[in-house]
Amino acid sequence: MILAGAVIAALSLAGCGAASSVGTTAAGRGANGTGSSTVPGATPQARPQAIEPTAGQQAVAVAAADPVGDVHAHAPSLADVKHQLRLELIAAPVTNATYIDPLRYVTRWERTDQGVDAQMPVGAPILAPSAVKVLAIIPNWYAGQPLVYFELLNGPDAGRVQFVAEQITGIAPPGSILQQGQTIARFAASGTAIEYGWSTLNGVTLARATTGYSEGQATPAGRSIRAWLNALGANAGNG
Repeated sequence: MILAGAVIAALSLAGCGAASSVGTTAAGRGANGTGSSTVPGATPQARPQAIEPTAGQQAVAVAAADPVGDVHAHAPSLADVKHQLRLELIAAPVTNATYIDPLRYVTRWERTDQGVDAQMPVGAPILAPSAVKVLAIIPNWYAGQPLVYFELLNGPDAGRVQFVAEQITGIAPPGSILQQGQTIARFAASGTAIEYGWSTLNGVTLARATTGYSEGQATPAGRSIRAWLNALGANAGNG
């Protein structure tokens, strides 16, 4: 009896195990020899499988010093935009207008370097050779003295830019348009004389922007402005 009870218990456990081990699909082929056969009434079981990530370039981490934008940035005011527009060049076509000598009050011509150097009586004006637009002032250009640069608005050199620098005061404000003969600046009471020459569009002297310059060097740009002044009757000599 004891042996018979053990056999019955074993068969009962085997039956439980067989029932619990049945999945959605019996392994092997179905009754018709193709595919798999599903056991009726069984609960579907998931069959997880590994998914390999697609290889690609790893994202570069943003360092603390990298610019990420200014969260406090805002559009410039209308007044700022108008101010910047006042400093822009004008599309000035070449005309047959003539120029006047802007340095008619010079008392002594000095060396040729980036431009032409000269002395004038205190308060004497540097004149607009034609209609000009004052583009900008560089306050501390040399030895604490300013430079102002301006665009010629007519004549054969319309669109070109000139500068006057160093011993000047009373400078016309940037953005202003002066007519021929009006005052760009005046000779100051102290300083290192004035320098008048050709400029680039952003206030760098043409000499530095082209051939370069070392102190006291007579540059092609300097010789050019002296010849330009002499053609207007300035009697600036050869320098």
